[in-house]
Amino acid sequence: MVVPFVCIGVIFYFLIIRPQAKKAKEQQALISSLKAGDKVITTGGIHGILISVKDTTVTVKIADNVKIEVDKSAVAVSSKRSEETATAA
Repeated sequence: MVVPFVCIGVIFYFLIIRPQAKKAKEQQALISSLKAGDKVITTGGIHGILISVKDTTVTVKIADNVKIEVDKSAVAVSSKRSEETATAA
């Protein structure tokens, strides 16, 4: 009687809990590695370059003379500086 519940619990862990925890850990690593000059995409779809990184927020330059401040947790994707990738290639 207990064996089916244990099997369901194990399946639930491997299909739902573990992947979600792994994704959260990757997002936290992304947030902690943000630096000024990185190209980013926010969860709202705004593309830009980081100007400054503070404790809980970042300033993103999205156009000439247009800067916005968003929470660090709103950054979905980050790529390294364009200068670093140009010199590496």
